[in-house]
Amino acid sequence: MTSKSHSEFDRTEFVSAILDWLDGHEAATDSVDEALELLANSRRRRLLEVIRTYNESLTLADAAEEVAVRETGRPVPELSAELVANVYISLYHDHLPRLVDADLLEYEQERDLVAPAAIPSDER
Repeated sequence: MTSKSHSEFDRTEFVSAILDWLDGHEAATDSVDEALELLANSRRRRLLEVIRTYNESLTLADAAEEVAVRETGRPVPELSAELVANVYISLYHDHLPRLVDADLLEYEQERDLVAPAAIPSDER
């Protein structure tokens, strides 16, 4: 068995923390399953991280560029236009609609803007 350093992600602790959180909250099984399914994809998680980091509207093109930076670990000047375009296309056609349908993000197609969804004050 390989030992892990403290800086490595501990999957067991993470799962335990989620289960502990679920024990303290009433959540429908379907809602939990849908949330975990949304978060299962790393590109969706990165898009949510980007929007959360900026906490304001971004063009989808800018968000795609930032997602590509986070996926590759390379700065913008080192990214190919093709890579960023591929990220943009997958966000536009697959990931963004799922996150919008789940009320996690808002998208204004006319201006190509992505924004954090407004969370009603009673749900905070």
